[in-house]
Amino acid sequence: MSRNLNRRQVLKLSALTLVETYCGKSSSSDDGISATENQGTIVRPFTIKKSLKFEMFQNNELSIEEKFKILKEIGFDGVEIESPNDLDLDDIIAARDKTGLEIPGVIDSVHWKKPLSDPDPNIREEGRAALETALYDAKAYGSTTVLLVPAVVKKGISYKDAYNRSQAEIHKTIPLAHKLGVKIAIENVWNNFLYSPLEMARYIDELESPMVGSYFDVGNVVNYGWPEQWIRILNNRIMKLDIKEYSREKRDKKGPYAGFEAPLGEGDCDWPAVIAALQEIGYNGWGSAEVKGGNRARLVEISKRMDSIFLV
Repeated sequence: MSRNLNRRQVLKLSALTLVETYCGKSSSSDDGISATENQGTIVRPFTIKKSLKFEMFQNNELSIEEKFKILKEIGFDGVEIESPNDLDLDDIIAARDKTGLEIPGVIDSVHWKKPLSDPDPNIREEGRAALETALYDAKAYGSTTVLLVPAVVKKGISYKDAYNRSQAEIHKTIPLAHKLGVKIAIENVWNNFLYSPLEMARYIDELESPMVGSYFDVGNVVNYGWPEQWIRILNNRIMKLDIKEYSREKRDKKGPYAGFEAPLGEGDCDWPAVIAALQEIGYNGWGSAEVKGGNRARLVEISKRMDSIFLV
C-alpha cells in the first residue's frame, strides 16, 4: 500500500475486497467462509456487521421490542445481551422476530464476580453454572457466541492458578457448547491475565476445541499494545470484535480508565491499520460497540461513528 494514501483513501480501501498473493495454502474465517482462489490469488471478502450492548440503550420507559425497533432503524444489525438476566425470554425472542434485529452474542454477566479462577471451588462451580446458563440463553436467542472473561489475577489468585483453574472449568463446558452449537469467546480485558497475543493464542489452542476462540476487544489493547499486531497473531481464532476507542493522552493526564473517554475515531486506535489486519486474516463477522450509551440521539452518534470507521 502506498505511503502517500491519506486516511480517507485507506478507509475506502477497507470496504473493498482484499486480494493477496496466493502462498499455496487455503484460508477460512472462523465462521467457515473460505477464501476464493482465482488465478493464483486468494480473494478474501471483508464485512463487519454492527452491534452494540443492550444496556447501552438507557431508557427504562421503552419495551424490549421498542428498543429493538429503534436500534434497527438507526442502523444497527444486532444487539448483544447479558446472561444470566431478569429479562423475559419470550419478549426477547418476539422482539427479535418482529424487528429483524439479530442477537449475535451473549455476555456472561457474572464472570467478574464469580471468576473461574477463584480459589473457592464453590465459587468456580457457580461461575461455570452461570456460563452454562449463558450458553443455553444464547441458543434460545439464536446467538453464536458467549463472551467470557476467563479469569482474574490478583494478590490472592496467582497467575499460574488462574491459568490452570480457568482452563479446567472451560474444559467442563465444552461438551455443552458442542451440543448447543454456541462457541465460548474469550475476551482480552484488564484482568491482569493474558496480556500478550501469543499467550492468548496459546491459552485458546491448549483447550483443543473449535468451540473456544477469541472475542477481541480493539480498544482494550491500546493502553499497552497495538491491536493490529494482536489481530494478525490471533488470526482466525477471532470470533467477534468489541469496538471502543482509547486515548493515551487522556490516560497520561487523568489516569488509565480516562483513556476510554475518547470518542470513536478520536483516540490512538489506528483504525486503518486495524482494518488492514482484519482484511489480511479474512475476518467477516460482527463488531459490537462497547462505549458509553445513552438515549436515541447518543446511539445514532455511535452508529455514525462506526460507519465512519468501517464504511459499512
